[in-house]
Amino acid sequence: MRRSVPVAAIAAITSAGLLLAGCSGKGSDSGDSKANAATTGIVNASNEKGGTVNYAMSDAPESFDPGNTYYAFIYNFSRLYARPLTTFKPGPGKKGNELVPDLAESMGKATDGGKTWTYKIRKGLQYEDGTKITAQDVKYAVERSNFARDTLSLGPNYFQQFLKDNDGGYKGPYKDKSKAGLKSIETPDDNTIVFHLQKPFAEFDYLVSAPQTAPVPQAKDKGADYTKSVISSGSYKFDSYEEGKQLTLVRNPKWSAKTDPLRKQLPDKIVLKLKVAQSTIDKDLKSGNTHVDLAGRGVDGQTQAQLVTDPQEKANTDNALGQRLVYTAINTKVKPFDNIECRKAVEYAIDKRAVQTSIGGPIRGQIASTVLPTDIDGYQKYDLYPQKYAKGDKLDLTEAKKHWDKCGAGKINTTILARNDRQDEVDGATSVIESLKKIGITAKIQSYPTSKYFSDYAGVPKFNKKNNVGLIMMQWGSDFPTGYGYLQQILNGKAISQSGNTNLSELDDPEINDLLNSAIANTDKAAREKAYAAIDKKAMEQAAIVPITYFKVLMYRSPKATNLVSTSAFSGEYDYLNIGVKK
Repeated sequence: MRRSVPVAAIAAITSAGLLLAGCSGKGSDSGDSKANAATTGIVNASNEKGGTVNYAMSDAPESFDPGNTYYAFIYNFSRLYARPLTTFKPGPGKKGNELVPDLAESMGKATDGGKTWTYKIRKGLQYEDGTKITAQDVKYAVERSNFARDTLSLGPNYFQQFLKDNDGGYKGPYKDKSKAGLKSIETPDDNTIVFHLQKPFAEFDYLVSAPQTAPVPQAKDKGADYTKSVISSGSYKFDSYEEGKQLTLVRNPKWSAKTDPLRKQLPDKIVLKLKVAQSTIDKDLKSGNTHVDLAGRGVDGQTQAQLVTDPQEKANTDNALGQRLVYTAINTKVKPFDNIECRKAVEYAIDKRAVQTSIGGPIRGQIASTVLPTDIDGYQKYDLYPQKYAKGDKLDLTEAKKHWDKCGAGKINTTILARNDRQDEVDGATSVIESLKKIGITAKIQSYPTSKYFSDYAGVPKFNKKNNVGLIMMQWGSDFPTGYGYLQQILNGKAISQSGNTNLSELDDPEINDLLNSAIANTDKAAREKAYAAIDKKAMEQAAIVPITYFKVLMYRSPKATNLVSTSAFSGEYDYLNIGVKK
């Protein structure tokens, strides 16, 4: 497979990347360019209105429906047209983790030991058509996104797991003949919504920051087709949508700054072009024709090689951590990886340095040994499967071969999945294959588009079993910036779903499940973080995940965009809420 970065450029990237990653750069309100400026401040701060902000993406999102998505960039982008109960205040780095009320007028009121949470909806809110936004619409949004999984399967299922009557036979609003909905969500009046949980959930304010709590009027819901014409509760509304080609948003005339302290509604129009080559996006960012790369994955390898060796260009880049991990998931349900000794062999055999180099070097992330990234509270440094290198950077395979012999599988064939519109992921998979050959594992790549990766392929356990998928390339960011928000959907057996699954290892360990459940019920933050570290270590003891790198993104900061700030809350992406354009 062709590398996205010429081999000759990798050494330059690696050394230059270390320099760039160490450049602190102070945020600038005056527009002065410095490397990493948007990780420490808001660059080109402005309240200037007008113009068009242009976004682009190399593929197409799985969905624009706020209740049927699980990518950080759509969580981020959807806030322009869909307001959840709470959200994150735009701010650099960890300051972007500050949770604030959005649709709600204040944070939730917890009673019954944290099993009941009450929110008051702001008064005077309207949809784009002038109808009133109600608490009943928020209830309906949660019901459709969590209990109609045969129709909307792409988002997380937290509410289904934790609401009090989740086992009461409720089949979701599309099949509910009584139309009464969930008993565990009450709406005593148009401005009050009450969630009744099975057990305490100490971080529930974070949970309701998901776009699944953005209101949906039942009369306007079109099920799977709602993605084509979402009814706006935010500052922008859908103007036109050509599937797989382009989405255009325009100002929502019914939005009012009086009821929204976060949004500024700066540009007249927001245009998102889809399925644009990454190299073209990078070129257009530099010229100012494109202002934001929607996916927030950073520039491609060729562009990276140019940026890190040119001081003037480097000044317009941001190299940010984003609470993300690049890893290979080992499928614990597919032979021979249902044997822990086989999985441990893979842990030792994958040459992490080689994979790191293949995906862009240290500028794209430091070598990882834990499930929790370094910038999530609860992270503790340890390494259960240390890698040793001989002269010439040759990986010592003694431990790998020892565990593979214990496994007793001999020479095997397996399949590894990757996203075909993410060249770095394909390159990483290629490097993994080269590593595993040395202990007797022959793997072949099957690659699929981002838009279908979880709905049709990697996230479908039946597909993986049928196609002998033993290994899956993955990059994961936290649902919300806590250990639970990071670990729950990739480690809890209860999170495994038949489509849209993100527990790609299909790990269902009772001890880990119990620890996750008890941790989230604990109101002591320090105790929760201690538990998250313990869960991390137990997952690594099960050898279900091979951590590759603590991901860092290298983004080019368009000189014509205003209010650019890289936020940890959305995986190091720029916060999309108030980006404007210089006229």
